[in-house]
Amino acid sequence: MDRRVRKSQEAIMEALISLMAEKEFEKITINEIAERADVNRGTVYAHYTDKYHLLDLCIETHLDQLIASCMPLEGLNEPAYPTKDSLLRVFTMLEKHTAFYTTLLTSKGVPALRSRLLEMICLGIRQQYTDLQFPAGVDQEVRIQFMASATVGVIEWWFTNPVSYSAEDITGQLWAMLEQNQMLPGKQLV
Repeated sequence: MDRRVRKSQEAIMEALISLMAEKEFEKITINEIAERADVNRGTVYAHYTDKYHLLDLCIETHLDQLIASCMPLEGLNEPAYPTKDSLLRVFTMLEKHTAFYTTLLTSKGVPALRSRLLEMICLGIRQQYTDLQFPAGVDQEVRIQFMASATVGVIEWWFTNPVSYSAEDITGQLWAMLEQNQMLPGKQLV
């Protein structure tokens, strides 16, 4: 992709997020987005059908980065399933983009991020845990939904609560809860 095109798209996405921090998504216009991004209205429409398309692609871009951050690192022989280190990489990426996640998780009219995040986490857990054995007694799909919902709930709380935890601290807290509740493969309480 041409560097100028990429810079324009980034500026447009950043403009949308900064406007969403100030006002409701429904009240934002393409003209305001273009003005904030310092591009003309035609440039916005050259890349996006409308503000809903822009929001969808903005969410998709950030979630793609999040997915990439939790993949096993090459050369480290990490297991295919999530580890505490991979969870820390996710929370570090979330922390790096605090403005984006805080804005979208606190926007009342935009539940899209939460539902897409939940869907993404469920899919990731499902793909990575298919061949692993969990403690007996709970259906695997119920376990996946529980883990994903708990993780999204913690992420939401982390961004909307005034208590400040670092990525390392929140990872440690979530990992300890997953272990205590036998939510990790091969981790059984004795």
